[in-house]
Amino acid sequence: MARSIPTDAGRDALAAVATAVQADERPARTDLATAVRYLLQLLVEKAPGNSVEVRVPPFGAVQVVQGPRHTRGTPPNVVEMDAATWIAVATGARPWAEVVAAGLIHASGTRADIEALLPLRP
Repeated sequence: MARSIPTDAGRDALAAVATAVQADERPARTDLATAVRYLLQLLVEKAPGNSVEVRVPPFGAVQVVQGPRHTRGTPPNVVEMDAATWIAVATGARPWAEVVAAGLIHASGTRADIEALLPLRP
């Protein structure tokens, strides 16, 4: 992640996404992108490291969790999901186990279970 999302902007984007979802509308792409990046930023703050890559295409990817550093090619520990799923698990709206069981999260590697890090504190 190249630049930091200010807390107010991140919270505003999360609120805008939540409002759109509650109204059964599609969130604005800019709000969705900002909310995803803000939550990824919170994850990095909570679990700094380089052993797990969390991907939320097309909005962002971060490396987190202490352990063996990964520098080239496909990381051995990858967690990938869409933006709506990431926002739901990161905010606690849906439990990790539920979305994994539903096949909405693709996780590979021995360190790819990040359930203990969630929800974040937006």
